[in-house]
Amino acid sequence: MYVSGLWWIGRAHFFLLLLVPGILGWGDEGHYATCKIAQGYLTEEALAAVKRLLPESAGGDLAAVCSWPDDVRRTPNYRWSAGLHFVNPPDFQCNYNYSRDCHDSAGNKDRCVSAAIYNYTLQLSTAYRNDSSVLESKYNLTEALLFLSHFIGDIHQPLHVGFVGDKGGNSIVVYWYQNKTNLHRVWDDMIIYSALNTFYDSDLTTMIQSIQRNITDGWLNEVSSWRTCPNNYIACPDPYASESISLACKYAYKNATPGSTLGDDYFLTRLPIVEKRLAQGGIRLAATLNRIFTHPSKIAVA
Repeated sequence: MYVSGLWWIGRAHFFLLLLVPGILGWGDEGHYATCKIAQGYLTEEALAAVKRLLPESAGGDLAAVCSWPDDVRRTPNYRWSAGLHFVNPPDFQCNYNYSRDCHDSAGNKDRCVSAAIYNYTLQLSTAYRNDSSVLESKYNLTEALLFLSHFIGDIHQPLHVGFVGDKGGNSIVVYWYQNKTNLHRVWDDMIIYSALNTFYDSDLTTMIQSIQRNITDGWLNEVSSWRTCPNNYIACPDPYASESISLACKYAYKNATPGSTLGDDYFLTRLPIVEKRLAQGGIRLAATLNRIFTHPSKIAVA
């Protein structure tokens, strides 16, 4: 299930590309929120390792660069990465199966967001276990960290695991109130934008703090299960993908036919789903990084 290949380029070119304006994934705000939440749950050991790998421009803040894979995926040197942001089950199949679904549009296996999470987890964990003091390998570990952090966010956006026929809702044209858009973008950023404007005084920090309160209060009984992976695996994206396609069928696609106008009813009933997925993505990203950067005697490598 792990993907072969280096998937990296030189660090100097990488740092230049941090400045390239780009395309949205979960939405810049969604990825920022996921990574900001994750940072609050990193162990001391994991936080130190993450800070050592972050580019200087991040200022020690993982959230500041969590949208980088979206920024570069349509640039010539990173065009190969575009297909790694999603996985698309067959139309009207409200379930996910790795062997059936994880391939690119040309049918090449192991080219999807689930495989990418396994791949970058392997790159990071192998490097750390080979030399916990140096954190060097044949891979670009800074890129591996940013791709992994971003893709764990992506796999929690339900329409990143949407149907292949409509490209995860990208080809379903809808109106978000009066604005023409597509269903995928509604879930990437429109719901978050509307929440910021309606409930959070256009302040992303306030929205993140509200989600964090729910983690320690409303979802407290669920959080421990969010952190776990079966069989001592370091990463386990397949259950996350299964959750997303189920939510896509139950909430994203429901009442969102081509040309329909989505307003208050859709917004208010879907916002709790979006906020919970941001919370789950943050908790699970932290748990994955904590497992990666745990001393090798403490945990088995999947």
